[in-house]
Amino acid sequence: AALEGWTVPLPESPLAQPYAFNLFSHNTPIGDDGYNEEEQKVIAETQKILGMSDLRVNVTCVRVPVLRAHTESVTVEFAGEAPSEEAVREVLASAPGVRIIDDRAANRFPTPHDASGQGDVLVGRVRKDVSNPNGLCLLIAGDQLLKGAALNAVQIAEAAFA
Repeated sequence: AALEGWTVPLPESPLAQPYAFNLFSHNTPIGDDGYNEEEQKVIAETQKILGMSDLRVNVTCVRVPVLRAHTESVTVEFAGEAPSEEAVREVLASAPGVRIIDDRAANRFPTPHDASGQGDVLVGRVRKDVSNPNGLCLLIAGDQLLKGAALNAVQIAEAAFA
């Protein structure tokens, strides 16, 4: 109530929308299907990486003013009932390059800030999808300049020549 009606005056900007204290749709061209180029890229890359060209993927990309790192809210639908949260955490915790940050009591989960400069992909908010018994939800954060590019290339080369 103390801040009701209070606003932060922002300077004029040459941008279509203010970046500070805001988020907005990814600024790539939007196709006839309503998906922008970044969303189409995420769909195609996910299918390619997993080797599943028929995998159904739905994405909405937004820009958020953080220094760097990508964060994704991911829902996975299984053919049958989703595995338990504990089983998923266990499998992911044993995967190289993955770190679990999933502390419900402290409300501590992956953030872009935590992921920036880190080689690991951070995973948290592991939970059943209440709208689908075959669904599981995750929050994932990773430094796209490291894991999405340079570090990933080095790790692939190391594995190939090990």
